[in-house]
Amino acid sequence: MAGVRGLRLLLALLLPVVSTSTAGTVVRINKAVLSYVSEFGKVPLQEALKVDDQHFLDQSSEVLQTVRIQVPAVRVTRLHLKFLPDFGIYMWAAANFTVKVFCVPESLELMVPVTLQSDLRVTQSSLGTPKISISTFFPHFGRATVLDDNKNLSPALLATLQKDIKAILSSKLNLNLANLVDNINIHMGTLIGLNPVSPESQICYYMMNPPSITRDYISMNLNAVLFLLGNPIILPMDTPHLELPELVGNRAAMATLALSQNLFDSVLLLLQKAGALNLDITAHLQSDDNPLNTSVLSKFIPEVAHQVPEYKPVVLKVRLGAMPVAAFHNRSITLRLQPLVEVLATSSNSAFQSLFSLTVVVNLNLQLSVSKAKLYGTTSVVGDMYLAVASSNVGSINLDRMYLLMNTVFEKPLLEHFNALLGIGISLPTVTNLHYVNPDICINENSVVISSGLSYHP
Repeated sequence: MAGVRGLRLLLALLLPVVSTSTAGTVVRINKAVLSYVSEFGKVPLQEALKVDDQHFLDQSSEVLQTVRIQVPAVRVTRLHLKFLPDFGIYMWAAANFTVKVFCVPESLELMVPVTLQSDLRVTQSSLGTPKISISTFFPHFGRATVLDDNKNLSPALLATLQKDIKAILSSKLNLNLANLVDNINIHMGTLIGLNPVSPESQICYYMMNPPSITRDYISMNLNAVLFLLGNPIILPMDTPHLELPELVGNRAAMATLALSQNLFDSVLLLLQKAGALNLDITAHLQSDDNPLNTSVLSKFIPEVAHQVPEYKPVVLKVRLGAMPVAAFHNRSITLRLQPLVEVLATSSNSAFQSLFSLTVVVNLNLQLSVSKAKLYGTTSVVGDMYLAVASSNVGSINLDRMYLLMNTVFEKPLLEHFNALLGIGISLPTVTNLHYVNPDICINENSVVISSGLSYHP
């Protein structure tokens, strides 16, 4: 409970702050999911409908006696769900209840068929999660039958007994269904859980407004908030707010997600602020073909030989002071990186001597994939790399020769480092144990649309 209260306080403080910067996400649950839930939901519904010992007074005989009943088994034979526009979900279920009656002089076992109808309202909770509440609930009881063939029960006594059972179960089933709905709401509350992006950062989703409900889907507008060392990452104020396009994707899929460009910008800003995009590039120091040394540099920068006459290893310190820029096109995303690369000579006492620094511009093509509940990325270099001298302690630099060296020593380590980061994955909107399966990814001019099946693994 302390964790729930802490998260409630966190969101209460956070929502006004992040309202100026929206890393928008739209989750649309299509009606294709209803068949899956109808089949998967039979077992938890059966368990929820079981009734523990209940007692009532039997007034059918001259002597009052206490009768005890219990429902040890319920078999849901059919479960049907459909969306109710601007409201929520309609549920219809058919079930057979095994009812044990403990009375004097002998006990018996009945089978009672029951159909259940309920209108379930779907709204937004105060924490920004989906919330289900029971609007109406109607159990309809069929004719009870005695399961023990050796026991003859008069129709009048059976009718009286069934009336008592109906009176007890009507209120009890309403309470049991309410408990099941409460458990579902608790489970849906895991939507706003903090999921790690790196050891120092997390991502959290919450609903921005009540869901939109039609006959075909429930659509939820979510905001994604990224935290670095406990502080939310806010996009620069001059970053334009991009409206999500009208949802596309495969309506036959169980779920459709639209991830805005602002979400990708937020992730890139998080990685940049965390320093996760920085790296040091070195070669194997004992390798005969190691190009990162002062001897190689002195061949086209003579001043290097004057300042560092001995053979020394060289380190490239790659630092991204500027946020990477994501450019969305139809079917592709390009990441533009502008790192500053400082070239330093090392010595035996681990000191560094700065030789020069370069401004580098490199474009990467971003390929996306989804596994379970995470979005992953891989990159490859697109086009030519741009170099410019930012500063120099060794005089003039032949950029053509430097370009050839950077092609050899810079691109591969940069891609390996960047792909390792993107290989960690960013959590997509989901609840505990719910995974995306067979996703289809479509890239538009300002969003990524994912059409996917869903699979629940309790």
